Amino acid sequence: MFMKLTIQLSLVMMLSLFGIIWAGAAFHPFPKLMRFMPDDIEEAVKDHKPPFPAAPVLGKIIITVLALIFSGAYVYGGYDSIDNNFSFLKTFGRFIIMLYSVKVFDIICLDFLLITKSHFFQHYFPETEGCAGYNNFGFNRKEQLGQIIRVPFIALASSGICMLFLY
Repeated sequence: MFMKLTIQLSLVMMLSLFGIIWAGAAFHPFPKLMRFMPDDIEEAVKDHKPPFPAAPVLGKIIITVLALIFSGAYVYGGYDSIDNNFSFLKTFGRFIIMLYSVKVFDIICLDFLLITKSHFFQHYFPETEGCAGYNNFGFNRKEQLGQIIRVPFIALASSGICMLFLY
């Protein structure tokens, strides 16, 4: 049961993350989301207009709901660990699996496939067609490495918080 739920929660987090990217692209290129793109693409969409007047509001609502689902899946992983009296190491293992699964999904599916191999963003931002950033896998290598290094510390802190509720 431990592994099945951990994988399910990881999948919920991955789908939520993809939904956030989709909503940001489909409804309006929010500056906070576009900062994860290569510099030339970020620059090209600076003056992009939303598809309809209410699109930015709708986009923010969708992104907020999906961010809450993403966070809720992570918190539920901790709650289930507390509810089942998991040890610190088992709880830590769950958080590590969840966070690294999302990170692998981010690097392979979002950065590699979505940005460099598909025409996902060009569909929503035709003005970016031909941008060199689409051919630059690893454009955010430093940021990704920093996140990979922080994952164990986040998992440790999350596991520690869960243990506080156990005792």
